[in-house]
Amino acid sequence: MPADRLDHLLSPGRIGGLTLPNRIIVTAMGVNLAEPDGTCGTRIRAFHEEQARGGAGLIVVGVAAVAWPTGAVKPWQVAISEDRFIPGLAAMGEAVHRHGAKFAIQLQHGGLVAMQDMLEGRPVWTPSLPEMPEGDFTQAFLLEELQAAPFSRITSVDFKVMTVEDIRHVVGQFASAARRAREAGADGIEIHAGHGYLISSFISPRTNKRTDAYGGPLENRLRFLLEILRAVRETVGPEFPLWCKLDAEEVGRQGGITLADAVASARLVEQAGVDAITVTAYHNTAHGKLHSASNIPHEPGCNLPAAATIRRAVGVPVIASGRIEPAVAEGVLARGEADFIAMGRKLLADPHLPRKLAEGRPQDVRPCVYCYTCVSAIYTGEAVRCAANPRTGYESELPEPQPAATPRRLVVVGGGPAGMETALRLDRMGHAVTLIERAERLGGTLRVAALAYDANERLLDWLIRQVEASGITVRTGTEATPALLARLAPDAVVVASGARRDLPPIPGHDLPHVFSGDDMRRLLFGETSDSLKRKTGWATRLATRVGAASGMTANLDFVRQATRCWMPLGKRVVIVGGELVGLELAEFLHERGRQVTVVDDVPRLGKGLTVVRRMRLLDELREHGVVLHAGARDIRIEADAVRFVDAGGEARAVPADHVIVAKGAAGDATLADSLRAAGLTVHLIGDAGGVGYIEGAMRDAARLAATFN
Repeated sequence: MPADRLDHLLSPGRIGGLTLPNRIIVTAMGVNLAEPDGTCGTRIRAFHEEQARGGAGLIVVGVAAVAWPTGAVKPWQVAISEDRFIPGLAAMGEAVHRHGAKFAIQLQHGGLVAMQDMLEGRPVWTPSLPEMPEGDFTQAFLLEELQAAPFSRITSVDFKVMTVEDIRHVVGQFASAARRAREAGADGIEIHAGHGYLISSFISPRTNKRTDAYGGPLENRLRFLLEILRAVRETVGPEFPLWCKLDAEEVGRQGGITLADAVASARLVEQAGVDAITVTAYHNTAHGKLHSASNIPHEPGCNLPAAATIRRAVGVPVIASGRIEPAVAEGVLARGEADFIAMGRKLLADPHLPRKLAEGRPQDVRPCVYCYTCVSAIYTGEAVRCAANPRTGYESELPEPQPAATPRRLVVVGGGPAGMETALRLDRMGHAVTLIERAERLGGTLRVAALAYDANERLLDWLIRQVEASGITVRTGTEATPALLARLAPDAVVVASGARRDLPPIPGHDLPHVFSGDDMRRLLFGETSDSLKRKTGWATRLATRVGAASGMTANLDFVRQATRCWMPLGKRVVIVGGELVGLELAEFLHERGRQVTVVDDVPRLGKGLTVVRRMRLLDELREHGVVLHAGARDIRIEADAVRFVDAGGEARAVPADHVIVAKGAAGDATLADSLRAAGLTVHLIGDAGGVGYIEGAMRDAARLAATFN
């Protein structure tokens, strides 16, 4: 995509009196990178400075708590409730300004979502007593995640139904916070009136049951926000840029905010003097799938129609967000359906996206794969991080590759994500790097992951492109034997050869209709093995070999389409193994017309998937009729069925034409040990050292490469 096709996205824009160099905004995010006392320290400063260095027009620091510690939603949340927080905010603003970006602070009060109030025994502020939610999204959490998640430590919750005096007090807190933001050098302020926080709980008819001047019709429910806006405007003056974030709807929440409400609200806040409106959405939090259906959507651009509707209703700029690709953003801006594009996950995956687009290098943008590692970390009380970009959240401790003082000759064994990322980093440091891959193509198990979940293909393609454009010597179809390594005589060897995938000792695992995960990978990509020769007919082997020889199976989209027409699997498939590989395979096979049952002995399914993605996938599998059995025991495979005792103690027999065992992956140091025995200096990373999936592979690569400085 040439840069000249992004004229609107890369053009300057104005919010009130604030001129931005382009239309790309780092959306406000709660990233858990502040200090425990609410101050902004080195870690969050480095995080936002990297985004400024990357060329974003405006960086909005997320969820600055106006009443901290009251109303705080995270343990390491930015605070702005006292003057002592100004110096840290000012230092962060100075770091952002050094690189030409603008700097805004989002003001927020957690209200009903104030997790820290619940944990620390403070009453939760609310417009009225809330209803008990129907549903339980925590069923998708693994047991170890539940133990780590902050909400699991809540024993009881007290509610403070706000009096009029309380309302006035909070209005004053927002006004005082606005004064501090301005004194800290902020270029603008965003008032957070969405996402279930205190202000939005007043706006929503589902959570606001008041009968006074702050409840009932929309203009009353909006009164609290309008009073905040007027108080903030009076504090910062008529020229200071001020805008607010509004929910366009509450997804899946009957009786909640509707788009009609949002349009009317937008008109009223415009009359109150805002300079722009950020359009977002919220959801019914009791239902797992909906956690990726509103403000952090799985469906691309799903909030854009609402943003366009609101834009037509107001005369101030509209900021749109929610999984928007640059080319889509360009069209939205060109049609006048929004004025700015706020990005979150994309700029976590690559904070330099704006600069690369401006330089005409879209192919170099490290892609987001929408795995929800970033937000899932927040759910379990951790700091933000990214599976695709190992530096995100670690900017202050994990520097970008710099020229090495002493260039070395290095060999990387394994062309999966760990190997490619390591090789790329070492190459950028000036080392002479040879990358050896046993298969004919780079990618490793990322190719399988990309086949099942096509967003992963973006990362696969990006890594391969970067390797091809680098100075790395690539040797595919090559076995990394001690003899070969001796001839190459490297200073060190990095082994990233992947996990071992043994069939666990399940009775019947050796029957002819039972495939392992490796069998399936080889079958789909036209490879062979002694196991497949025993389990498939000559016609199947011929068809897959022809596909491989012609190069068709190298095209993942071709494989996806072809397998919708033909696969050498019967109608009824049982997958033994309910971790990431098994569940993604279940989705893949269901989409190809198979009746799928997943059975595992673990208490909860989905290990390897991040919390938010797991919530969606488990819900969708159930919606599609895939039968899921966690906590099974006495699993055994027979000629025509898989038998087990389910979690409730009932004996079951599930008919099966084929069985796929997607369990048994473990680290494999065999190659590393043999190379060490040959006298080589060896480093073991990625799944070869223990299954860590994409995130573990990329972080291992970055940390190891940094030691070769």
